[in-house]
Amino acid sequence: MTITFNPDKYKELLITYLPKLIKTEAENEQALAIVEELMYQTRTPEEDEVYQLLITLVEKFEQENYPLNQPQNPLSMLLFLLDQSHKSRNDLILLLGSEDIVTQILNGQEKINPEQASKLGAFFHVKSNLFLE
Repeated sequence: MTITFNPDKYKELLITYLPKLIKTEAENEQALAIVEELMYQTRTPEEDEVYQLLITLVEKFEQENYPLNQPQNPLSMLLFLLDQSHKSRNDLILLLGSEDIVTQILNGQEKINPEQASKLGAFFHVKSNLFLE
């Protein structure tokens, strides 16, 4: 069975999520919340298109507002690396040892500590300071 793209369903999703250029930190956080919501589910082709669009908008905002010589948003970096590496929340739970810790970090309730940053850096093969504020 071939999965086809349904323009009407895509239109409904666009109306639901209203993706647009991100101009403020609040809009960025809102887009990240939608990305996170879509990240942990099996997506339809239409949902995947909206997901990819939102990631592009978030990346554009963050590239413009968080130049490489300034501190990055550790949560955004973590979400980006999760997506790009096709890793899952469960992979983070195994790495960090606790579902509660992972949930709090992904919800922005807890900052990543140096020990967790070190584990994440090794896991994603990047410098651990990308996960620290």
